[in-house]
Amino acid sequence: MIFLKLFWAFLQIGMFSVGGGYAALPLIKNQVVIKNTWLTAKEFYDIVTIAEMTPGPLAINAATFVGIKIAGIPGALVASFSTVLPSMFIVTSLALVLYHKRGGGVKIMEKILYGLRPAVIALITSAAFSLIEVALLQDEELNVFKVLAFFTQVYLLRTKKISPMKLLILTGAGSFLIYLVI
Repeated sequence: MIFLKLFWAFLQIGMFSVGGGYAALPLIKNQVVIKNTWLTAKEFYDIVTIAEMTPGPLAINAATFVGIKIAGIPGALVASFSTVLPSMFIVTSLALVLYHKRGGGVKIMEKILYGLRPAVIALITSAAFSLIEVALLQDEELNVFKVLAFFTQVYLLRTKKISPMKLLILTGAGSFLIYLVI
């Protein structure tokens, strides 16, 4: 039964995660934290962090980690496969349609993708707010250090155009030093 639940949950994520990994985050959270209660919110964001650090698409990495936690290696295989199954079907179908339409199908696809943009932006924004909430709150209280670090990093990224790689290294080193002191 758990394999069927994993398959159905991640099939839905795969079907509706238009826009990439960040757009899929609210969908994944809804399935694994809210609907099926397989993970707590903290566990979910820990998995998202790990999924971001490992190579590959976020949704598939998250599916693999959730599947392993819920049902071991077979669970990881079921969750990962069901996440990519809709994409494989959709891409194959679109390729066939576009191949037979010879140009007319491209115009239709452009209109569909144009219409999906607001939904993708909403999903990514929702994911950003969720990540900000988790990053800045600690035990349901606002963590002043994290808030200060967050706004400093946004400032450096947006105005000083510091490289994200440099920012990650500086933040990691700073966090390590603070950990040593505290």
